[in-house]
Amino acid sequence: MDTLLLIKAAIMGIVEGLTEFLPVSSTGHLILTQALLGLPDSDVMKAFEVAIQPGAILAIFIVYWQLISKTLGTLGSSANSRKLIANILIGFLPAAVIGFAIHKKITEYLFNGWVVASAFIVGGLIILLVESRRNVQARVHHIDEMTALDALKVGFCQCLGMIPGTSRSGSTIIGGMLVGLDRPVATEFSFFLAIPTLIGASVLEIFKVRHELAANASEYLPMFAVGFVVSFLAAWVCVRWLLRYVSTHTFIPFAWYRIAFGIVVLATTMTHMVHWAD
Repeated sequence: MDTLLLIKAAIMGIVEGLTEFLPVSSTGHLILTQALLGLPDSDVMKAFEVAIQPGAILAIFIVYWQLISKTLGTLGSSANSRKLIANILIGFLPAAVIGFAIHKKITEYLFNGWVVASAFIVGGLIILLVESRRNVQARVHHIDEMTALDALKVGFCQCLGMIPGTSRSGSTIIGGMLVGLDRPVATEFSFFLAIPTLIGASVLEIFKVRHELAANASEYLPMFAVGFVVSFLAAWVCVRWLLRYVSTHTFIPFAWYRIAFGIVVLATTMTHMVHWAD
């Protein structure tokens, strides 16, 4: 296996782990990182980008292991445990249905620099707008207080994250805050909602290229393994930090970062177009 390719896989894993749960769009960062590293825009690489997401999901299981094990162990006796699982499934449903229906169209029409740049900038402006609200009191201060309707609304917000550059976590966190969740609860539910969403997306993408992966297992498996492990480690650090951050800070710095990053992507896209025209 090419050592340089493994290093590139590790870099992609770091980017995935650090951006998956922040409101900054992991997809947008992975697209740019892939281009900067000179990695091919192939079906296998697309599957790789999705397949390393479960590494980030594993970080959620580790950080929340006590709550997850308690919830699953008390499904028969605890109404709150059943309610949490039901809310996660309800929140996952819109993305499962809509994503399955329009996934090909999104890949075909929306994966380009203009869309990514616009989504970054617009998303940043929306975060600034939401965080600038005054005298708006959150209605839900604990995840057990969420209703099925809350979960469904956040689930529809998550669908906006299908647009490259929008950010799944940003859509669910900011959407959750608009629904009435306080910032820590919105962040926590976004973490839990990521579990079925990202695992489902990973299984679907890997299934699409299963024959090519099987035919070149010795070449691809080490790359996938390195990306998975590094993604887990980076996400574990990021999730622990973010939980502390949201308890005392707003998402305004991420909004300005999104706007600046979007401008860079826009400038890069325009430069490439001029170069192509020459």
